[in-house]
Amino acid sequence: MSDAPRMPEPAGMVADAVRGNWVDRWAPPAARPWLRLSRADRPIGTWLLLLPCWWGVALAAAADRPTWWDLWVAAGCAIGAFLMRGAGCTWNDITDRDFDAQVARTRSRPIPSGQVTVRGAVVWMVVQALVAFGILLTFPPLAIALGVGSLALVAVYPFAKRFTWWPQVFLGLAFNWGALLAWAAHDGRLAWPAVVLWGAGIAWTLFYDTIYAHQDKEDDALIGVKSTARLFGTATRAWLRGFMALAVLGLMAAALGALLAADAGWTAVLLALAGIWAFGAHLGWQLAQLDIDNPDTCMRLFRTNRDAGLLVALFLAGAALV
Repeated sequence: MSDAPRMPEPAGMVADAVRGNWVDRWAPPAARPWLRLSRADRPIGTWLLLLPCWWGVALAAAADRPTWWDLWVAAGCAIGAFLMRGAGCTWNDITDRDFDAQVARTRSRPIPSGQVTVRGAVVWMVVQALVAFGILLTFPPLAIALGVGSLALVAVYPFAKRFTWWPQVFLGLAFNWGALLAWAAHDGRLAWPAVVLWGAGIAWTLFYDTIYAHQDKEDDALIGVKSTARLFGTATRAWLRGFMALAVLGLMAAALGALLAADAGWTAVLLALAGIWAFGAHLGWQLAQLDIDNPDTCMRLFRTNRDAGLLVALFLAGAALV
């Protein structure tokens, strides 16, 4: 008995896109190259950019008091994360187009595959950034300033792998900036727990993006691209344990510092800690499953970090509401 024939892949589909994603299934064909350029067919990056924002606004609200305004902050951050992740990925693909053409996983991206021109990509990047800026303008002045300031980190990140073995640090600085921005958007101020929350997010990024980078380590070695995956090599698991500990301890310090200073009730404190402990358990599960020489496993585990980050966001939101 023969196997059923496989359906052909959609034209122009990117190699590491989620199979059956909404872009390849439902988006108009003319729009697909632009949405692929923004990674709309690979939504995990939007989640990883958004979740620190939700951590920030939820913890700020738990340490103060939640208002209806916080719902707009959460929604505005979600829209902004989608747009700015798209703009950042477009910038990344513009700067990396020559490298991407030499790596098996990335040569099917819109620019190296010829679906989008560099000039078109620049225009698309600007359009996304301007719409995101319009949303940012609804936030308080400090949050606006922080949002504008993040552009320097976004601009530098694609070049980091050319001059440092630690490009994941630059990604962490940029991807977790939303913890500061969303905290400031809550009431126009910053406090030290927001900075600690940002640091915890950076450690988390080092954890998940090192796993991600192990997919490309052989191609990266051939073309001279640096990463923590190549730097750590067979010692990766020990380094990841350290990043996991830093992330969990940082989250606990931020939550306890904010909630105890605000005389929040023990129910709120225990809810926050429960989410952080669940987050740590999830990262521990990832370590137990990790095989750094299996690209499919690395990608699968990388994507599960959406669930790990959501655990923190949901329990912090619960702490704000009790």
